[in-house]
Amino acid sequence: MEKQRNISEFILLGLSYDQNVEIFCFVLFLFTYIALLTGNLLILVSIQCSPLFHQPMYYFLSHLSSMDICYTSSITPKLISDLLGGTKSISYSNCMLQLFAVHFFGGIEIFILTAMAFDRYAAICKPLHYLLIMNRTRCHLLVLAAWAGGALHSFPQLLMAIQLPFCGPNELDHYFCDIFPLLKVACTDTYITGILVVANSGIVALVTFVVLFVSYVIILFSLRHHSAEGRRKALSTCGSHITVVSLFFGPSIFVYLRPPASFPEDKVFALFYTIVAPMFNPLIYTLRNTEMKNAMRKVLCQTLFSKEVHN
Repeated sequence: MEKQRNISEFILLGLSYDQNVEIFCFVLFLFTYIALLTGNLLILVSIQCSPLFHQPMYYFLSHLSSMDICYTSSITPKLISDLLGGTKSISYSNCMLQLFAVHFFGGIEIFILTAMAFDRYAAICKPLHYLLIMNRTRCHLLVLAAWAGGALHSFPQLLMAIQLPFCGPNELDHYFCDIFPLLKVACTDTYITGILVVANSGIVALVTFVVLFVSYVIILFSLRHHSAEGRRKALSTCGSHITVVSLFFGPSIFVYLRPPASFPEDKVFALFYTIVAPMFNPLIYTLRNTEMKNAMRKVLCQTLFSKEVHN
């Protein structure tokens, strides 16, 4: 591989060349990242410390929160530090590691969202058999399948990237290392590799989105036979899931499901599925969920009580 590349680092051009814009983005994304960590950690602790953990929906939600933290942490700390610095450089090995981490954790998140849709389908469409269908063993297997799916998605991305030769240009028009910006600076014909990337990322995102969309259509259609209270509760839960799915899949399908190319607009769309969607997940899943709000309130009260006792 050393013979195929003569560069040791890449320069990330970032979000803007304007220093004032970068300062604004630094403050915004620092606040966003802190809110994301706080919200998702609070969800994790609240679920782990309550009986909700034994319910499949909250079991999957805890894993989704974990993936949100891992996924965003593979991008946002580097972005925040680059917004303060001058030259936004990243070593070749760290670039490949970031590429793998983004697609690995992002892939797991996609498949966990799919598992959550299956859980809602079983709960609403098969209520009498729900506990049998979504037993703890099956929940573990679905999470394991999500991790396997993330690995099957990310390893081909990494293998395609490390085989690219880089002869000189090393400026990536993005704020993190992704496959399309790397294809743009590779000194070889990348048409076939680009098609493989579209097949790997774009088709996976589209097929998963279609499966999720169809499952929620079936769920909403089946609500006709439920009581008004049952419809309200189901619509509240499914509405949260659909919002998350739309925020995550819409921009990612736009970026990856098209002829292989890298455009400046990609950076704006990437913000939605790398930072915005993970930040809103805690709000979306808690503000409209009474059980989750009660669990979080209980954890906060216990924390405050323990502090008063120690004082």
